[in-house]
Amino acid sequence: MNKPRIILGIDPGTNIMGYGIIHVQGSKLSLVTLGVIHMPTGAEGFEKLSRIFEETQQLISTYQVTEMAIEAPFFGKNVQSMLKLGRAQGIAIAAGLYHRLPVVEYSPRKVKQSITGKGAGSKEQVAAMLERILNFTYTEKYLDATDGLAVAVCHYFQNGNTNSSKTKTTGKTKGRSWETFIKQNPERLKK
Repeated sequence: MNKPRIILGIDPGTNIMGYGIIHVQGSKLSLVTLGVIHMPTGAEGFEKLSRIFEETQQLISTYQVTEMAIEAPFFGKNVQSMLKLGRAQGIAIAAGLYHRLPVVEYSPRKVKQSITGKGAGSKEQVAAMLERILNFTYTEKYLDATDGLAVAVCHYFQNGNTNSSKTKTTGKTKGRSWETFIKQNPERLKK
């Protein structure tokens, strides 16, 4: 039997950080938890970074996380926002590395494509697809939590499906399409 894996996915942010944690046993994945961490109103930059580091460490310890995946900052026109987001991402990564976790970064487009099949899917589409994949209902108003969960599920689809194999010559994956997933998991389709 394969050793269970606990994957933490993070959607970094300077005001709200979304996270999701999944449990993987063989080719079966299940939701552990998801949520958001609000940064203190009026807090200075370094105070927010300290909070991100502490909260990420707490998640890792509490849920005995074995792997971490994080969304890469998207490129925007506002350089200051990019810098702040990059710092938030870096400090979350540092918390994972402090616990000696393997950490993998995924672009926002890759995450959306893994979950919805389209790299330009909306946050609402991502949340709806995750509800189907993991068989749960999300009622909170912050979609940052489902964005963090999407990163964890993307990591599973990219690196954790034990029924798939990665080719050594091209680096492309075999059998990791939605069609294959649905064939392997027909019970996950809502009818």
